[in-house]
Amino acid sequence: MAKPQTLKAEERARTGSGVLKQMRREGYIPSVVYGGGSENKNVKIHAKTFRDMLNHAVSDSILVNLDLEGSSTQMAFLQDVQHNALTGEIMHVDFLAVNQDTSITANIPLELVGDPKGVVEGGLLEQLLYTLEISCLPKDLPESIEVDVSDLAISDSLNIGEVNFPEGVIPALNEDVVVALVAKARTASVEEEAEELAEGDAAEGEAAEGAEGAAEGGDAPAADAAE
Repeated sequence: MAKPQTLKAEERARTGSGVLKQMRREGYIPSVVYGGGSENKNVKIHAKTFRDMLNHAVSDSILVNLDLEGSSTQMAFLQDVQHNALTGEIMHVDFLAVNQDTSITANIPLELVGDPKGVVEGGLLEQLLYTLEISCLPKDLPESIEVDVSDLAISDSLNIGEVNFPEGVIPALNEDVVVALVAKARTASVEEEAEELAEGDAAEGEAAEGAEGAAEGGDAPAADAAE
């Protein structure tokens, strides 16, 4: 399960754009903590620390313990990260205040594990879902979801309803949504047959052009004789 990371935060007054720009120049990111039955709380977090946390995280669905200047700690779920469209700089971060009884919605990486029987037989494994939206309590939040595809033979598929989810984790998608499948690989004979058909079509085209040219060439002497 994902463990909450501690992130220091300092309270800030609600201010205008000029002060926020100065805050960013000083190495902080303006942020807000909302939800949890309390009023919104404006805070600022250290930009480098937050970027490092994102870079080492498996996904953007991150639980944190916000250390509010050492006076209190608030568990929060990373809800939104706003970037500058041109520079990519992080401009603002939204946190959702939660407790152990708060159901959260997260997008979790989906990883395929195992060697499918169908691949050993010459098939191709195709992964159709790479992330999955789930809901769970904070204590049940997984870092990723592993899906065993070892038993898939050629033409077999695995859907959401066949995935063994960790206890307390509920997928948002329907049970019949396909996660992965093993497709039959194209054989050399099929490819050769396609090439032969293409060559045959090209030859027929050339023959047709030759016949048209001959017909046009045969009409000319008749016209000269009439003159």
